[in-house]
Amino acid sequence: MAGKFMKCMCMKICCIGDHVTQEMKKDTYEEAIEGLEKLLSEKDELKSIAAAKVRRLTAELAGPAEIGAVESDPVKRIQTGFDHFKKEKYEKQIALYWKLAQGQTPKFLVFACSDSRVCPSHVLNFQPGEAFVVRNVANMVPSFDQKKYSGVGAAIEFALLELKVENILVIGHSCCAGIRNLMSVPDDSATRSDFIEGWVSICKAAKATVQKQSSHLSFDDQCTQLEKEAVNISLANLLSYPFVNEAVVTKKTLLLKGAHYDFVKGSFELWDLNSKTSSFLWN
Repeated sequence: MAGKFMKCMCMKICCIGDHVTQEMKKDTYEEAIEGLEKLLSEKDELKSIAAAKVRRLTAELAGPAEIGAVESDPVKRIQTGFDHFKKEKYEKQIALYWKLAQGQTPKFLVFACSDSRVCPSHVLNFQPGEAFVVRNVANMVPSFDQKKYSGVGAAIEFALLELKVENILVIGHSCCAGIRNLMSVPDDSATRSDFIEGWVSICKAAKATVQKQSSHLSFDDQCTQLEKEAVNISLANLLSYPFVNEAVVTKKTLLLKGAHYDFVKGSFELWDLNSKTSSFLWN
């Protein structure tokens, strides 16, 4: 009898506990909404920030299916991306962005590939204001020419003469489609594209070197070699710019470095202009 009584009491207590818990959750939720409405009624300027955060929270609570739907809509993907940046970076580093509004003083000019998998700021954790970045197919630097590839020339000139950068870093990477394209260009000079083959031919001397020294390797391994050798051609081409040459050779105020990022192995190689081989390797 006592056992039945205790069991009955436990069930009642559990039911009461569940009811109280539900009521507490309801009160907490309602209090939170009421508090938010009161805050926004007093500070109208916070409404846009609150809206962004509510959208973000809604997406998180909705689960993977809703998140996938957001990402399939380009406008919503851009919106949620900016909301995340605003919340997690801008609002937490507001002093940095106020400082950057006064001007930029980056120490690096970085040449990197346009490949969506190899953003240099992501790979090297560059913060806003640290690196002046130029991205193109296969991270190539053409030789000095005031009529061709003037966009690259303007970027180099601006970085050196206006921003006074102290380092130029050229980063190659694994599985580079631009390099594979260069490796596949037929020797008869027949073109299959309007722009790509003409662009990657900037480093055709690197292709000749790899074919001569590494003909015994597979096509994929030759491409890996070419990813690095093309960086060396770009470093040499940088010296054809008078203001680069002067800063490196005469004034010694500028350092040129080559690098290779392997996102398959998770490694990063770094070398100097003169060494042309890996001086540092981080795995």
